[in-house]
Amino acid sequence: MRQIPNLITLVRILAIVPIAVVLMHRRLDITLILFAIAALSDALDGFLARRFGWQSELGAVLDPIADKALLATVLISLTVLGLVPLWLMAAALARDAIIVAGAAAYRVFIGPLTAQPSLVSKLNTLCQAAFVLVVVARAAFAVPPPWAEVALGALVFVTTVVSGIDYVLTYAWRAVAAATARHGAGKAPERV
Repeated sequence: MRQIPNLITLVRILAIVPIAVVLMHRRLDITLILFAIAALSDALDGFLARRFGWQSELGAVLDPIADKALLATVLISLTVLGLVPLWLMAAALARDAIIVAGAAAYRVFIGPLTAQPSLVSKLNTLCQAAFVLVVVARAAFAVPPPWAEVALGALVFVTTVVSGIDYVLTYAWRAVAAATARHGAGKAPERV
C-alpha cells in the first residue's frame, strides 16, 4: 500500500508520451482530458502520501520529475503549435534548468541535498497546470474568455521568476552556511 503514491506518479510519467502525441495531432479535447487526469493524479498521490504517511525517498524524487517532465513537454508542444509564446515557455524551462544545475552543483560541491519545494514553487506548478488547461480549453472550445489565458500566463511568468529567484537565494544561503560550518569545524578551538 505504501507504494500507491509512487505507482500513481509512475503512471503520470508514462502518460507524458500519449499526452504529447494527442496534443501534436491537435486532438485538444483528448489532450484536455488526459492532462486534467494527470494534474489530478499529482494532487492525489500527494494527498495519499501525506494522509497515510506513505512518503518515501523515491516519491520525493519521482514526483517533481514527473511534474517538470509533464509540464515541460506540454509547454514545448503548445509552443510548437503556436498556442503559447516562446518567451513564456523559455522562462519556465530556464527556471527548471537553473534549479537542476544548482541542485547538481550543490550535491557535487557541498553534499547531500534535501530539497523541499517552497510555497511559491508549488504555486508556480499549480499556475502552470491551470494555464495549460485554459490554453487547451480555449483552443478546443473557445472558453474561458481570452483574459483568463492572459492573466494566467502573466501569473505563470511572475511565479516562475519569483520561485527561480527563491530557489537560487535559498540554496546559495544553504551552501554558504554549509561551507562556513565545514570551514569552522576544521579549525582548532580558540583558547580563552
